[in-house]
Amino acid sequence: MEEQRAQTGGGPPGHQGGPPRRPPWARGGPGGRATRSPGTWNFWNDGEPPRWLTGPRGRSAGRLPWASTILLGVFVMAGSAFAARGQLDDRAPLDLFARLLLFAAVAVLLLRHRHPVVAVFGASAAATVYLGAGYPYGPVFLAVAVGCFSAVVAGHRRAAWSAVAMVWVGHLVVAHWLYRWLPPDDDSAQPWGQELGVAAWVVAIVAAAEFVRVRREQWAAQRADRERAEKRRADEERLRMARELHDVLAHSISVINVQAGVGLALLDTDPEQARTALTTIKDASKEALGEVRQVLDSLRTPGDAPRAPAPGLDRLPELVEQAASAGLTVTVGTDGERGAVPPGADLAAFRIVQEALTNVVRHSGSRTAEVRVGYGPGRITLRIDDEGPATGTDAGGSGNGLAGMRERAAALGGTIEAGTRPDGGFRVRAELPLPAGGPAHQKETP
Repeated sequence: MEEQRAQTGGGPPGHQGGPPRRPPWARGGPGGRATRSPGTWNFWNDGEPPRWLTGPRGRSAGRLPWASTILLGVFVMAGSAFAARGQLDDRAPLDLFARLLLFAAVAVLLLRHRHPVVAVFGASAAATVYLGAGYPYGPVFLAVAVGCFSAVVAGHRRAAWSAVAMVWVGHLVVAHWLYRWLPPDDDSAQPWGQELGVAAWVVAIVAAAEFVRVRREQWAAQRADRERAEKRRADEERLRMARELHDVLAHSISVINVQAGVGLALLDTDPEQARTALTTIKDASKEALGEVRQVLDSLRTPGDAPRAPAPGLDRLPELVEQAASAGLTVTVGTDGERGAVPPGADLAAFRIVQEALTNVVRHSGSRTAEVRVGYGPGRITLRIDDEGPATGTDAGGSGNGLAGMRERAAALGGTIEAGTRPDGGFRVRAELPLPAGGPAHQKETP
């Protein structure tokens, strides 16, 4: 036999736990493209973050952020000019040097994706000189905030904190000690209460940047989880296809192999029997091609409804007929009453019986086999027996039959036992659980 003894414990039926659900707008719409419906852009809780918040990825990561930097520069220039109108009596008027400092504070932010540390220190240094020269308060702080933001989310937390602290300490020193020697003339020390507002601004910027950094790490972890889940689903689908193809081809090729041997042996002595063998080969190959085509069609067009229903235990008479054409006499018995059986469990039960009979044809010296199907409370039991003994020969196949049966049973949370009987025969016994609402009454036959 292929294997002397195999046992599989129950697993989670159908992987019901599964991966975390993707956000609604990231699941993909028609044509496989992601869609975003109104009211689903709640990126603080789940889903992908907006690109403007975390910076570009992939090929766009190396590009300079010209558009956002130009917009920021226009806002800073215009906003500073507007803010200066209300501070004419307290601060120095904007001149060419002030404009150059504002331009430098914004222009250095072009490097915030490639060199975030340079960007945040450059913006902070320009802002510190701008404030030290006595120019009006205004949107220059926004340039520092953007630089700090970029550095923190890029992982340079200490650099961002140090740069923002440099602005605050510089403002503190200028406002309370160096104001005597710096413009504007006749300036006085700033009230200490003002420093609380500046400190609050610094804390708010750093806290917001840290919050986004944490969320960005969470977004990256969620994205990695989704990629792993998609890869796992793809691997499971490939494994399912491999099992289907193995079960279809192993059974049909075993029948073809046996009938080809019969046809060759009787070609000269009994042409009519040889013709019957060739007819059986033709029918078996046609059926195998049909099932293989069905499996491949589902692979080419995933999600489409199958063109033909998947086989189930209602097709056991066909298996008996195919086994008879290969010289095997199969008797089928049923215990209990068949109720509603899910397609997945029905297909797994059919394939297990098919593979067990294929192994009898390929490996057993017995020409008889017995199949027993039991419908019980929340389960299906299968028992396939042959009288043996093992022949030690092979009629084709990959040797993965029992492994495939174990995988099918484990996917449903069931068990499989396969091994020799004390009298020298071989037995395969499988138990497949059914969800609530399946067969609930079992009637044993004598």
